[in-house]
Amino acid sequence: MNAIIQTVETLDGPFTILADDRQRVLASGWTADQATILARLAVPVRPTEVREGETDAAAAALSFYAGDLSAIDAVAVKQTGTALQLTGWSALRSIEPGEPLTYTSFAARLGNPRAVRASASICARNAPALFVPCHRVLRSDGTLGGFAWGLDVKSSLLEREAARA
Repeated sequence: MNAIIQTVETLDGPFTILADDRQRVLASGWTADQATILARLAVPVRPTEVREGETDAAAAALSFYAGDLSAIDAVAVKQTGTALQLTGWSALRSIEPGEPLTYTSFAARLGNPRAVRASASICARNAPALFVPCHRVLRSDGTLGGFAWGLDVKSSLLEREAARA
């Protein structure tokens, strides 16, 4: 599989997007380090060839940062995982900006309110960050919890969304 990689500057720092040849986002995050983005994917599904270029998703990310919170919604993603992970990643895309869920309520949305660890794992294994907004899930006590790209970025995203929602 061939892929395109692009880094754009955002208010939260460099944001790198890895997309396949059909412009579906495979992985993304707040770093300029391409190896870090590739490492978000399991070895069997990593692209064999990566070239720098323009991704359709970059415009959506920049529009999101310019205030159009819905710009990321139409971006196609491609994720590989278990049936539960795929269901969870799809459910993450239905969380409205400015209305974060707790891991418990996210687990309930997946049909099993006791599966808090599984819901946290789904968020942790989410490769196309921002486009699949795992940052919209909080600890049960309302605190930020973990985020692969740092709590400062997670906090900034949530504040941006709350202000615009």
